[in-house]
Amino acid sequence: MPESGQKTTQGHIAGPPSVAPGAVSVPAARRAGLLVTLVLGGLTALPPLSMDMYLPALPDVTRSLTAPAATVQLTLTACLAGMALGQLVVGPMSDKWGRRRPLLVGMVVYVLATAVCAFAPSAELLIAFRLLQGLAGAAGIVIARAVVRDLYDGVEMARFFSTLMLISGVAPIIAPLIGGQILRITDWRGVFHVLAVIGVLLTLVVWRFLHETLPPERRQEGGVGQALRTMRGLLADRVFTGYMLAGGLAFAALFAYISASPFVVQEIYGASPQTFSLLFGLNSVGLVAVGQVNGKLLVGRVSLDKALGVGLSVILLASTALLLMTTGVFGEVGLVPIAAGLFVLMSAMGLAMPNTNAQALMRTPHAAGSASALLGTSSFLIGAVASPLVGIAGERTAVPMAVVQVSCAAAALACFLLLCRPWRVARERTAP
Repeated sequence: MPESGQKTTQGHIAGPPSVAPGAVSVPAARRAGLLVTLVLGGLTALPPLSMDMYLPALPDVTRSLTAPAATVQLTLTACLAGMALGQLVVGPMSDKWGRRRPLLVGMVVYVLATAVCAFAPSAELLIAFRLLQGLAGAAGIVIARAVVRDLYDGVEMARFFSTLMLISGVAPIIAPLIGGQILRITDWRGVFHVLAVIGVLLTLVVWRFLHETLPPERRQEGGVGQALRTMRGLLADRVFTGYMLAGGLAFAALFAYISASPFVVQEIYGASPQTFSLLFGLNSVGLVAVGQVNGKLLVGRVSLDKALGVGLSVILLASTALLLMTTGVFGEVGLVPIAAGLFVLMSAMGLAMPNTNAQALMRTPHAAGSASALLGTSSFLIGAVASPLVGIAGERTAVPMAVVQVSCAAAALACFLLLCRPWRVARERTAP
């Protein structure tokens, strides 16, 4: 039997077909573990690729389709809402039919929707197919988390989420850079051509290397009614709901930055698309670096709740500083102080995001797909609400972005403290 917190070899993720599940050799398990890490990293990188490669092109889209900035920002909102709603469907499907089949279907539809986006003649049609792109792309997000829960538990799961952050974190670093370079040789439609090719390659990798991790005996029976009852039971768990809301609200603060930063950095402060891409990549480096500090140094030495509390507190402090700077409390500030505040905020996400996921999923080994769906849906829905709010006062002020970030950060910390009540958990652990 594996020790608590160590990787298990459930399902058929490792070894040749002739080897019985659970009787996998250690070298084969290690090779499969590396392949699974790379595949899951690619799946979790798909959302930032879908959104971040497109960010430098937002001003170009407004001119090309003669649409206002608020309408073009809805292309981000539509993709995000699709990813949120799609997870509610795909998560329970993966608990019933396994992880592999729903994932492959979702990837194929994602590729087709992305290809259509490249030829959209109007903002309205682009919004519609970005919604479909998000609905299909949700399969990769929700099933990647469910596979992690199939294979890991406890501290090891938190470490694996931090490893995934290292892999998937490369996407937001290079995606705006790629998007900026694509705009040098073509227009915004070329971004979607590249995304379609990436989707095809990732689909082939999933088909070839990602085997089933949920054996038939562990799958849930029943249809939509059973899935709804399972989700209702998860939401009735106060602590699970606390982690879900804390993670979702923290993600909304992050997405407020994603939605507003192209206009804040380029339109307000006059930076080029390439400069914006470099700043965005630098912020992503901070997020990845702190995520690795969390996984390699903090997990196992510091409680996950303590690391999470520090991360949420830093996000609140950084967003408060941004609000003070954008409202002129410190006088007129340039791009460097704003960029510094955004860097601190993004870096602190490296403590918040992996630990909320790990803490929530540790409470739900019986329904990892449904739990992953709720975690992802809450994050993307709250983010979709935050996205249009950042542009409510137009393109020439960053105040709405900062207001949304402060509000979401404060609400996230409140949900963590009031619903999860981490001090009680710490007291119970230290009690004789």
